[in-house]
Amino acid sequence: MNKIRLNVVRALGFGLALAVSIAVPAQATAASAAKKASSSSAVSKAANKSSAGAVSSRKVVASKGRAARPTHAVVATRKTVASVTPPVRSFGQLAGLHETEDPLALKSGVAFVMDQDTNEVLLNKNSQAVLPIASITKLMTAMVVTEAKLPMDEVLTITQDDVDTEKGSSSRLKVGTQLPRGEMLHLALMSSENRAANSLGRHYPGGLSAFVGAMNAKAKLLGMMDTRYVEPTGLSSQNQSSARDLAALVSAASHVPLIRELSTSPEHQVAIGNRQLQFHTTNRLVRNPDWDIGVQKTGYINEAGQCLVMQAQMAGRKLIMVLLDSAGKYSRIGDAERIRKWVMANPAPLTASVPVTPAAGLTRAAGTAAATGAASLLPATTEVHAAKPAI
Repeated sequence: MNKIRLNVVRALGFGLALAVSIAVPAQATAASAAKKASSSSAVSKAANKSSAGAVSSRKVVASKGRAARPTHAVVATRKTVASVTPPVRSFGQLAGLHETEDPLALKSGVAFVMDQDTNEVLLNKNSQAVLPIASITKLMTAMVVTEAKLPMDEVLTITQDDVDTEKGSSSRLKVGTQLPRGEMLHLALMSSENRAANSLGRHYPGGLSAFVGAMNAKAKLLGMMDTRYVEPTGLSSQNQSSARDLAALVSAASHVPLIRELSTSPEHQVAIGNRQLQFHTTNRLVRNPDWDIGVQKTGYINEAGQCLVMQAQMAGRKLIMVLLDSAGKYSRIGDAERIRKWVMANPAPLTASVPVTPAAGLTRAAGTAAATGAASLLPATTEVHAAKPAI
């Protein structure tokens, strides 16, 4: 009897344990199912809400005899616009020289064309304005070097003193480079090499200050009363002149054979140590067969804009051309071409005056004041002599 009771108890215990073991997974499964059901319900509600929102953001357009077609609203996206630094305006732009109208529609704020032999002025646009002249300066640098009769085979050395601290421009002539004076002059005139030009000034008897003094003395001798130099490269905006003054400089430089030769050289190779460096002209018109250029020089700094001076022969005449403060990288070349075509179309002496609308120009004092942003302006005169402008 006792054995029977013990077996019954064991059986009951085993059944209870089995029941518990079965119930626990069942409860876990039920809880998991409930959790999934709850999650599914939440997702469904969110989906329904999103769908409802999407439907509410549409305009339902009903058409006759057709089911309404939902039209989606257009969502605008925001774009980030990068800030742009405004370009630096030249002295001529600040003075309003580009507001002057002329029959040739030139892009240069200043233009002056003169017959070298007769001094007849063919084109006069703001010629009295005194502006920075950039590397046109190097023509006077060449004048002083050649007139000093210094040996062209004397070797000059580029030093740290020749490195541009005014504008931070680069150069292929590294510190320590040694070249004969003649090579330095060639690179300064043809390729507008700033370190070469400064080295020429430093190696002048008495040094750089004496050289700058000689530049200003030569300017006065040529009657360039609106002209002032402070250094031999043109990197400083304090090197200033007028178109009429520069015409006198170009005329004088055209009588120096070495300056004529070097300034119109299309390219030149120099030996620097074990290397051969090729340099090229900064004036593409030198290579143009349509042009017969006797002497030329280009220039550019922000304050001066694009500049170009030349003596060239066209229509049987030797003409001196001065273009200052031209807006745009190639505009000075375009202006020179317009003038050449105009002259070629009017080969006879041009005498009839064509009226133009004047703007404002800079005097010597105003040009200096413009460096501080406070230019005082005087009326400018502009006139073009032509029978009928043909461009």
